[in-house]
Amino acid sequence: MKRLALVLLAFAALLPLTAQIRGNNIVVTVEPDHQDWTYQTGQTARFTVEVRRSGTLVNNVSIDYKAGPEMYQTIEESKTLSDGTLRLTGTMRQPGFYRVDVTAHVDGRDYKAACAAAFSPERLQPSTVMPQDFQQFWEQAAQEARYTDLNPTRRLLPERCTKDVNVYEVSFNNMAWGNRTYGILCLPTKEGRYPALLRVPGAGVRPYSGDVWTASQGVITLEIGIHGVPVTMDQSIYTDLNNGALNGYWNFGMDDRNQSYYKHVILGCLRAVDYIAEYTPWNQQQMGVTGSSQGGFLSLATAGLDKRITCYAPVHAALCDHTNSLRNAACGWPHYFYWNKGQGKEQQIECSRYYDGVNFARLITQQQKGWFSFGYCDDVVPPTTAYATYNIVTGPKELSPYPATWHYWYQEQWDEWEAWLLRELGAKTE
Repeated sequence: MKRLALVLLAFAALLPLTAQIRGNNIVVTVEPDHQDWTYQTGQTARFTVEVRRSGTLVNNVSIDYKAGPEMYQTIEESKTLSDGTLRLTGTMRQPGFYRVDVTAHVDGRDYKAACAAAFSPERLQPSTVMPQDFQQFWEQAAQEARYTDLNPTRRLLPERCTKDVNVYEVSFNNMAWGNRTYGILCLPTKEGRYPALLRVPGAGVRPYSGDVWTASQGVITLEIGIHGVPVTMDQSIYTDLNNGALNGYWNFGMDDRNQSYYKHVILGCLRAVDYIAEYTPWNQQQMGVTGSSQGGFLSLATAGLDKRITCYAPVHAALCDHTNSLRNAACGWPHYFYWNKGQGKEQQIECSRYYDGVNFARLITQQQKGWFSFGYCDDVVPPTTAYATYNIVTGPKELSPYPATWHYWYQEQWDEWEAWLLRELGAKTE
């Protein structure tokens, strides 16, 4: 028995050392000849494709590749690379992104890589037209929503609290009585008044845990959901909603600006700012908003419509420049008019202008500071739309692209984003 106990103890000690699966032995790369991936229109970008196994080039490897303006690639070929390498060139006469996608076929499996070179991206301009009554429409919608009292609820979540932060699930009325927004509020435990940060979500249906870490740095944080359901239920409920009643919610009501699903979503963000201002120890000075993908769009909408926002950080911002595909250029997720070219969609096109991140970005003022970040390889939120949206902002702004990212974050990007927010909010970091 003693021997058995010693064996079990030794085995338990080795458990943390168990090898983890990480990365692939086969790696495909597409590398541009400019380190910043940026060119002027008319210049030629030179791309080097390599397929490696265990760090060395693979001989006689089969690949497929596509090349051309993103979302409108015109070159599509298959090749066998005798030495595992291929050199390609591309150019653009108009501002935009020239994208190369490569799929290598090795031992019955596919391995993918991409590179999107920027051509005079500082000159990109969006196609979206702002309706004459855009600002009036949203100001009236917000005013009507605010006729309804917030009637907030707050429930302590003791299992999530720390010595520095109290965590609550909260809810409040949105655009009508009983139409509620739910979120996770994190409050520093120490008495005082604090800057605040609203976190708005990416697309999907999920629970939320709240931003305890930022709150521990001396910032009130409120992370909201957008679907009018509690955000602390079992994951299976959100999975059922995502596959059922809320499947494709971004398309709901797009024939009518008053029926769009995103109307109550955007108003919920504004009411969340109301909640912070009225029911938390906000210092009435610094307030930020941030999110990625759909949350990047909601960050632009909130900052554009509510001047209590002093800083905003949209990352990989979706729902920008919907109509760009009507001129055969890359359009923002969810790519409303990419497949149908807008044919027979006149009502949806007009409605989309009221729910385009570009038009909210046009309302951002000199008193609001922005931090923008996105990836050049993103095939969900094309950098063409992200860069054009950044260009249209006239207020103070910073741009920090991470060219090699797709629709995900690098750790360095995440760290830079967090540091920028804390600095702009005047947080007292340890």
